[in-house]
Amino acid sequence: MKKIVTVVGARPQFIKLAVVSRVLRRQAELQEVLVHTGQHYDHNMSDVFFEEMDIPKPDYNLGISGGSHGEMTGKMLIEIEKVLMTELPDMVLLFGDTNSTMAAALAAVKLHIPVCHVEAGNRFGTLESPEEVNRTVTDHVSAINLPCTESSFRFLAREGLEKTATVVGDPMYDAFRYYTDRLDGSELRALADFDGKPVSLPTEVYYMTCHRQENTDTDEKLRNIFDAMEALDAPTVYPVHPRNHDRAARLVREGGYQKIILTQPVGYQTSISLVNHAKKIVTDSGGVQREAFFAGKPCVTVLDFVVWPETMRNNCNQLAKPDKADILAKLSVPVIFDPAYQPFGDGHSAEKIVEKIKEFLQW
Repeated sequence: MKKIVTVVGARPQFIKLAVVSRVLRRQAELQEVLVHTGQHYDHNMSDVFFEEMDIPKPDYNLGISGGSHGEMTGKMLIEIEKVLMTELPDMVLLFGDTNSTMAAALAAVKLHIPVCHVEAGNRFGTLESPEEVNRTVTDHVSAINLPCTESSFRFLAREGLEKTATVVGDPMYDAFRYYTDRLDGSELRALADFDGKPVSLPTEVYYMTCHRQENTDTDEKLRNIFDAMEALDAPTVYPVHPRNHDRAARLVREGGYQKIILTQPVGYQTSISLVNHAKKIVTDSGGVQREAFFAGKPCVTVLDFVVWPETMRNNCNQLAKPDKADILAKLSVPVIFDPAYQPFGDGHSAEKIVEKIKEFLQW
């Protein structure tokens, strides 16, 4: 039997883990040991995902969160190395581009343990993004790179990593299809305000997620985003990241906003239910912009760089500045969805990922 140590730490990774681990643990010849670094530690940012997506309880929870990028990554590197030296796995499985991802990749490669990197190859084109640094480093030390799309594969090929790479599709798409089919409306009743009181959802809403530091680190930027949403023809549901809680609450109170519905962070099923329910989506999340695309909902992404070029076709997803006029202008642009265009795979990427792992370990 071959042992796989899977390392996760943030909510986008929990979603991918849910579908891949389900397939991985059906393989009689593979054993998975799950490590949670603790990067996302709040109940609504972590535990709720494991509960509602039936993810196995982590074998190790390192409890590492907060601090600077260097501090967090260094602590994770030390603790993950200890786990790997105890477990002696045949492979380390990683997702995405968090500090947890890069720390685990470095710990593994220095112990001569092969790394499999799911969602490899994305490039923003700027090292000002911590995610760009994490993903690039991880790609270059991985034995197997598994990009979601052809564009990600091309980035890997340009960097000389073509022989390590295979396009497998996007496990986020697997998860979206699987869990959307299981929605029954009850997940929307889980919405709660900052005091824990239930939120009554209007018939028509916009859905916004906004958590990146570059959009929430000043009053001016977040106020501009709120001004845009307040000007729309329906209220906006905004689940707030814990680190942005105080600023968002204060700005809504001071600005007298009537159409910004602040809620506690939401679980995955509530989030995709909101995506499916919303008129349009405004986000700075790489995951939510894909989910909007999967659901056929127009999306405006408040970022300076393209994360998923596949979603930009026919204005399905557009970039905007944290500026009222720009956001409103982009939300008013006509959008055309082509149901025949699905660049994120066939909904069975998890099976392809596990097959690539088995091929490598048998070789």
